[in-house]
Amino acid sequence: MYLKNIFFFGFLFLCVSAVHSQISVPKFGDGMLNVVGKDSMWSVRFAPRIQVRANSSWDHDGDKFGKPEQSFIIRRARLKFDGFAYSPKLRYKIELGLSNFDVAGASEFTGNAPRIIYDAVIMWEFYKNLELWAGQTKLPGNRERVISSGNLQLIDRSRLNRLFNIDRDLGMQLHHSFKASENFLIREMFAVSQGEGRNITTGNIGGFQYTTRVELLPFGEFTKKGDYIGGDIYREKTPKLAIGATYDFNNNAVKTRSNQGSYMRNDIGFYETNISTIFVDAMFKYNGFSLMGEYSYRDAENPLVINSDGSITEQEVYTGQGLNFQGGYVFKNNWEISGRFTTILPDNTFSSNDTQNQYTLGGSKYIVGHKLKIQTDLSYSTIAGESSSLEYRLGFDLHF
Repeated sequence: MYLKNIFFFGFLFLCVSAVHSQISVPKFGDGMLNVVGKDSMWSVRFAPRIQVRANSSWDHDGDKFGKPEQSFIIRRARLKFDGFAYSPKLRYKIELGLSNFDVAGASEFTGNAPRIIYDAVIMWEFYKNLELWAGQTKLPGNRERVISSGNLQLIDRSRLNRLFNIDRDLGMQLHHSFKASENFLIREMFAVSQGEGRNITTGNIGGFQYTTRVELLPFGEFTKKGDYIGGDIYREKTPKLAIGATYDFNNNAVKTRSNQGSYMRNDIGFYETNISTIFVDAMFKYNGFSLMGEYSYRDAENPLVINSDGSITEQEVYTGQGLNFQGGYVFKNNWEISGRFTTILPDNTFSSNDTQNQYTLGGSKYIVGHKLKIQTDLSYSTIAGESSSLEYRLGFDLHF
């Protein structure tokens, strides 16, 4: 019933908009429908997308790989709305998730409701290159996380992102950019957020989260914001490089992975500790070739959750380091061959602290860029140097 209401009101909104506005039907990949008010003081673009996957995985039991576990899933099904209100300098974005993977995570902290809202943010360019964001959206964290799930070079993000990313949160952000020379572009971002992730309804249990990011683009901007698109699908005519660094401090954090993971509790309530996360990343593209690298580091002031009497609860903050490299080459027929290496070095007491490595080989066919594509990859994983698992994935993406 909840999803039916979303579709009903969305359809009603578009019908009412159509009566009092100018409608354009864009080309494939630029949204399904663009609506601009007759007075040109507002606009909305509607762009649904889906990702379908087939997965097969084999666990290694010490001697050989066992029987495969197989599944077919709707990995993502999203409804996206964006545009401006009153002035092109006041933009907004709304993204809703509909698949079970999208809405999973209902709890007492989300009002026991599905986590449907991904983005609900207003962006106001109030002075030249200064933009104020307010609402729920991605924090300026690691590059791989900020790249849209619809623009990934491989079927999904790496283990580094899964374990260390700071994802979305509720709060405010300030974005600024300037040119240090004719081509040298510098971007700066600062965010203050609640510190417990998206769709939280119970208020702020711990302290606030502070995120700062700086990006350097010495050779100028990438084609169509390609520094946040996987693979060099636009075949940059000159070398392009983007270098970024993020520092995130979550004051009195109450979750095991900063604003992600599970809540930490002891005998008197929620356990709080300061958590710091660092990301350093880079993206290089030229003539179909791309290379991306990321480093992550997380530490906590008191990572072990203890009770009031000093006894240990066996809960802990996930700390350690991660390193991820991936690259590929897009041929002129829009086939791409790509590869990725990820290593995780946990620094835990109770959970595994063995080194985890993953090697991935992938292939993509870009029919209409990332908007219509078929992707496949094969991953081999090890733990402490021993074989752990093998995984094969095949995916299909359709984005209006």
